[in-house]
Amino acid sequence: MKQPLWTKSFLNVCTSNFFIFLVFYILFVTMPIFSIEQLQVPESRAGLVVTVFLLSAIIIRPLSGHWVDAIGRMPMLITAVTIFFVSSGFYFFAESFGWLLLIRFIQGIGFGMGTTVMGALAADVVPDSRKGEGMGYFAMSMNLAMVAGPFVGLTLIQSYTYTTLFAVCTLFAGLAFATGLFIRVPKLPEADRPQSLMPGVNGLLEKSVLPVALTGAFIALAYSSVLSFVSVHAKNIGLEEAASYFFVVYAVVLLLSRPFTGKWFDQYGENIIVIPAIFIFSIGMYLLGSAQTAFVLLAAGGLIGLGYGTLVPSMQTIALQKVPKRAGAATATFFTIFDIGIGSGSFLVGIVAESVGFRSLYVNSSIFIVLIVGVYILLHGRFQRGKHKKSVQSREV
Repeated sequence: MKQPLWTKSFLNVCTSNFFIFLVFYILFVTMPIFSIEQLQVPESRAGLVVTVFLLSAIIIRPLSGHWVDAIGRMPMLITAVTIFFVSSGFYFFAESFGWLLLIRFIQGIGFGMGTTVMGALAADVVPDSRKGEGMGYFAMSMNLAMVAGPFVGLTLIQSYTYTTLFAVCTLFAGLAFATGLFIRVPKLPEADRPQSLMPGVNGLLEKSVLPVALTGAFIALAYSSVLSFVSVHAKNIGLEEAASYFFVVYAVVLLLSRPFTGKWFDQYGENIIVIPAIFIFSIGMYLLGSAQTAFVLLAAGGLIGLGYGTLVPSMQTIALQKVPKRAGAATATFFTIFDIGIGSGSFLVGIVAESVGFRSLYVNSSIFIVLIVGVYILLHGRFQRGKHKKSVQSREV
């Protein structure tokens, strides 16, 4: 009998995660503008509001991954969403750039803790037989926030005031807190709990997850050029209007493909999903670099949505399957390395684009992404065929 996936707890995990990422993406696109317009910060320093946030999230992830397993899911969840919610209210009083950076650092801690515990909670409430499918839907809550967040944020600052923006973000953070309280998960057996609240040096990162996390970091590095510069590229080639629909097409393709890719992951194994998804992502990046019409630009958005949007939940699921009894540590390790790829990529691709231009950047990125297939096979994929066949046979028995 097929185990249920859409339980109340799973719905609440996805909803709470959606609102956390919605606030993240709203502020991701608006805080640099707020710094320049309201606090008179030079453009060269405005990017610090993103860097400081991601830095605190990266620092706290390894510790929070250990605490999720040592203290428990719900205490960590309540702590994380409380920090995230309360710090959202601090933006009303951000009257200097130094104060704003402090708020961003504090909220980054709540974000790092919250997204780590959410990954562990999702792994707990999703049945083992539907892990790929369930984690795919969970990841979709992040993807939808990525589409809605920038739109909501830019609309609010264009049509209303920054006070309204901060009020909406505080409301959404409150909804993340409220829905999180209704999550119910089975207790972790005491024998599986780490005894110490402070992990040793070897306990900060889960070693078995590092191969797939490193592969994910290369994927993230390539994708950072899309996240940070696709609107600039579209403006340069005269397709600025079409660019506003780029992530809409991305989301639509993601929604249509999710019911299939997750199930195929569970039925046929990760290689059957991950390797084609890397190639699809590469084709999407090539089209993005060579686009001269709106149709090609939007087709690139759809292929990138299908490729990259499939890769992230698939790799997160692989990480969780490595150490199912340490879901917190697995999630923290994966996203710590993954976020380093996003953060470093946003900096590096800006330098490269300035030298070679965005067209050349995206076309060459497609070649770089193809090479990631070799990285994936070398670090992880070549070990999986026999293991998946064995697991399928055990399920059939």
